Amino acid sequence: MAVLAAVTIALSGIGTVGARPFNYQVPDEAAELKPGKNLEAVQNNCTACHSPDYFKTRPRGPACKTGFWQAEVTKMIKVQGAPIDDADVEKIIQYLSENY
Repeated sequence: MAVLAAVTIALSGIGTVGARPFNYQVPDEAAELKPGKNLEAVQNNCTACHSPDYFKTRPRGPACKTGFWQAEVTKMIKVQGAPIDDADVEKIIQYLSENY
């Protein structure tokens, strides 16, 4: 029993040897959502998980617009479990299609 206690005490300090506090500063937002119709639906549903930078990095061009955003919003709801109200789905797709 004494050996088990000694091993437990010895192992409990292994990860802390030389450890120092680490401070991390979260960077300021680099982008803002563009003003536009249905912006509020995006702010209320999307920005809890995504920064405005996320939308700027998505594919661009006419072929990507509505179909791409429809698929993304559907994925967020069905795969990721985003609690997006049905009334906001089309508003989000419209805003993103027109602005990104």
